[in-house]
Amino acid sequence: MESTAAIIGKKWHPVIVHTLLENGPLGFNALQRNLGSISSKVLSESLEDMEEKHLLERRVISETPFRVEYALTEHGESLEPVIDAMTEWGEAYLEEATEPAESIV
Repeated sequence: MESTAAIIGKKWHPVIVHTLLENGPLGFNALQRNLGSISSKVLSESLEDMEEKHLLERRVISETPFRVEYALTEHGESLEPVIDAMTEWGEAYLEEATEPAESIV
């Protein structure tokens, strides 16, 4: 468990993996739009860390002007069952947490 937490334990890492699983490769701005409230600095640091951990790769697309996109590696894609389980648990917990409490009176 510790080794998994060391790889995806940062706040935005699982969310970035989920977004790339759902959408495929994305550029920096598209990724930031999909994530919503993440700052450019935090996204940049997260992407760099995830690249170092071989979860994603940074691809330079030779167009004019050139562009960069981020895609999951095989290791990143292998997290799909973990991310799916986290998503399902979160949705179930959210439903449970928002149900009105039974009155004791």
